[in-house]
Amino acid sequence: MSQTPETDEDRQRVEPKLLEILVCPLTKTTLEYDAAARELISRAAGLAYPIRNGVPLMTVEAARPLDAPSPAADIERSSRD
Repeated sequence: MSQTPETDEDRQRVEPKLLEILVCPLTKTTLEYDAAARELISRAAGLAYPIRNGVPLMTVEAARPLDAPSPAADIERSSRD
């Protein structure tokens, strides 16, 4: 049985079951998945937790404030230049 090679997009995807059980480590509230930015958003904490190689980095130190530019915005801006 042959498997299709895993793409970068596949590696960045988060398992739906994992999203159901993950909560913000700071507020213990549910998270929203932002596929474009590859982040889990905590509106209650005002933080976005990055996802690297399909693994959410669920520490406050790894998170960015929601009012800071997202990585997706940086990529979009640089592609227009």
